Amino acid sequence: MKENEKKLFLPNISICIVMDLVGMASYFFPGMGEFADIVWAPISGWIFFKLFGGRLGLIGGVLDFLEEILPFTDIIPSFTIAWFIRKNAMDKMVAKNERGMQKR
Repeated sequence: MKENEKKLFLPNISICIVMDLVGMASYFFPGMGEFADIVWAPISGWIFFKLFGGRLGLIGGVLDFLEEILPFTDIIPSFTIAWFIRKNAMDKMVAKNERGMQKR
């Protein structure tokens, strides 16, 4: 069964925004920011994988880890971007299912 045929889970957008804000919080603590990123990057990647699951969670978790560990990339809202990707996929699935129901 393909991922787009499975039931997809869409996390709450507010959780995604909070996770992005936590990742950006290192900018608010001068001098401590990059050390905090070393600690936060694996945690963030793991949470991303668990929150989104599947291929999006795996690829996104790795990219989120890299985004957090690399200097000056914390500004990228990876959780929120992934939420929009998942929402778009779910909307397409619903539209496809509705078209299929209309043909019957």
